[in-house]
Amino acid sequence: MNYTDATAEQIHALMEAAYTASVAFRKVPLQQRAALMYAIADTLENSGDALIHTAMAETHLPEARLRGERGRTIFQLRSYADATVQGDWLEARIDTANAEKVPAKPDIRKMLVGIGPVVVFGSSNFPFAYSTAGGDTATALAAGCPVIVKAHPAHPQTSQMVADMIHAAVAACGLPAAVFTHVHGASFEVGQALVLHPRTKAVGFTGSFAGGKALFDLANQRKEPIPVFAEMGSVNPVYLLPEKLAGDAVSIANAYAGSITLGVGQFCTNPGILVGIKGSALVNFATALATAVAAIPAGNMLHAGIQKAYVAKRAAALAQQGITLLAAGLESADDAQAVATIATVDAATFLHNPLLHQEVFGPFSLLVQCADEQELLAVAHAMEGQLTSTVMGTENDLQSHAALLDAIAEKCGRFILNGVPTGVEVCHAMHHGGPFPATTDSRFTSVGADAIKRFARPIAYQSWPDHWLPAELQNANPLQLLRSINGQLSKDAIA
Repeated sequence: MNYTDATAEQIHALMEAAYTASVAFRKVPLQQRAALMYAIADTLENSGDALIHTAMAETHLPEARLRGERGRTIFQLRSYADATVQGDWLEARIDTANAEKVPAKPDIRKMLVGIGPVVVFGSSNFPFAYSTAGGDTATALAAGCPVIVKAHPAHPQTSQMVADMIHAAVAACGLPAAVFTHVHGASFEVGQALVLHPRTKAVGFTGSFAGGKALFDLANQRKEPIPVFAEMGSVNPVYLLPEKLAGDAVSIANAYAGSITLGVGQFCTNPGILVGIKGSALVNFATALATAVAAIPAGNMLHAGIQKAYVAKRAAALAQQGITLLAAGLESADDAQAVATIATVDAATFLHNPLLHQEVFGPFSLLVQCADEQELLAVAHAMEGQLTSTVMGTENDLQSHAALLDAIAEKCGRFILNGVPTGVEVCHAMHHGGPFPATTDSRFTSVGADAIKRFARPIAYQSWPDHWLPAELQNANPLQLLRSINGQLSKDAIA
């Protein structure tokens, strides 16, 4: 099925409609916004096999993975709906008046409100969880923002099917149709028009560094710059500390062989760089990792563009001076399949070759071998911003590498001990973001209820009568929110 790119006229009309809807939608009660997300989740849950089979055909992802991802998407929608009603994300703060103070202190009450129409770019590697009904869409709706989704051109029919479900849920909840809009666009011009339109107030993006940075630059060239929350990839370095590796090299290697090749390496948290100190333990680790990866069959990548990029970047990395191929997985006659690859390089070469620091999106990882602990620390300092960083270490390792831990923590959004980075739990404490170039704003997460805050802005009401205030700030606290009242957290009403 062919889908036509949206025209400039169509984009202008839908953005104007979204703006009109935003004026009313930001005032829609939290319970009603949550009801919309519950309705979308219910529709997805009852969508049957047709959606799964369509996604399988468009993405090459296996059925079990897609069923699991649809389940995750349903969970996300319901969890963000729960968080919407709970209202912690509103950051409601009330400082009551004090007429006896000189000068008199006015009554001031602050909360977060929806920022306005949000443009969401569907991702290629998660056709459900980070696309049409994914986390960006859910959290923007939670904030009271109309959403305009641009379908990813690699799975347009899947996106359209989900969009139709969302349209139906919006109608069933009695909300304006323009609360959710869905457009197609394979050309850069469609995305450009959406970002540059004056009614657009924020952008959500998951994808490549080149794509995210281009949108970020566009948004900052506008007469009114707007935030772009772009997750742009990461090499997610893993630091293998000596005592841990000496006692556990084989099991660590097997765990990382699985993590590196999970989903044909097409996860933003794929561990693309492993770092250790030369010695017998690192040799044992490298040997076990190479053995495990060599037995892994080639796998289908999401689409031809990602496959082509993987082949080119893999070849470029392996062609660099000082690189040694440790292992390649089982070959395939199918050109659409990617071969798992482990290469190695000494730290001195790595430190002087910026190309080796870049992500090779797919089942590829580079083992960096350091001469000593000083070189290990130098590698950590040389890393750019990351979504995750991992340390494999014992208590003694951690005690003796305090400076290394500080250096690593400075560069990542999620710091993992003795685990693998693949797998992002949807929970309140999760932070899925990181310093540039992993994301465009490390203060925000794209997973967990705090993600709602990306699409909201603070507004303070000073000296307003109670009946004119939003329900969230009224004296009686009719929504039973936890609010800061004169610096103390409370659900109490104000006398």
